[in-house]
Amino acid sequence: MPHGKRIAELLINVGAVRLSVDPPFTWTSGIKSPIYCDNRLLYSHPDARDFVVDALVSRVKGLHIPPDVVAGTATAAIGWAALVADRLKLPFVYVRGKAKEHGMGKRIEGTLPHGKHVVLIEDLLSTGGSAISSVQALREEGQAVVTDIVAIFSYELYSGVEAAQENRVKLHPLANLGTLLDVAVEQGRLGPGDLAKIGSFAEDPKTWAARI
Repeated sequence: MPHGKRIAELLINVGAVRLSVDPPFTWTSGIKSPIYCDNRLLYSHPDARDFVVDALVSRVKGLHIPPDVVAGTATAAIGWAALVADRLKLPFVYVRGKAKEHGMGKRIEGTLPHGKHVVLIEDLLSTGGSAISSVQALREEGQAVVTDIVAIFSYELYSGVEAAQENRVKLHPLANLGTLLDVAVEQGRLGPGDLAKIGSFAEDPKTWAARI
């Protein structure tokens, strides 16, 4: 991935990614993880933000089917998708995590005519749950064609890759866990022992804490 190393450096340098084997982080799902990523911190750093948007735009331009519309997942990727849509001069919509409890009960916010080809922008790919749910909403509620998800970072979890394959969508992360670990080692933030432990996380996140 052309921009992978620089994206990984930016994530580490601004504190968007943190690594810790002991103690590990606890995700909302309850999974014990050696890595925590909050890409929203990038928004506060103009130079890093510009680089990430440039990289996202480049990746979208390289897709096999040019999109008609750019969509973002709520809430973390709304800003990224809006910036990408602005650069590309394309319509923008975003997908709610769940349907409104009032009004039309929609998940898609914005104007999305049926039959449009939509690229989904995601800030972070883990199990793929929120991204795939957004793809399904775009296909069902929006009657859209969705074949690609472009993301800033991926944990490279097998479950996320499998979910994408099952739903006939291709993942395009700018950086992934492997690249980030390489950068962390180069910067002296990880020793060989911790590198091996963190590297095994993607194999089975639910049992990782018990295996190390």
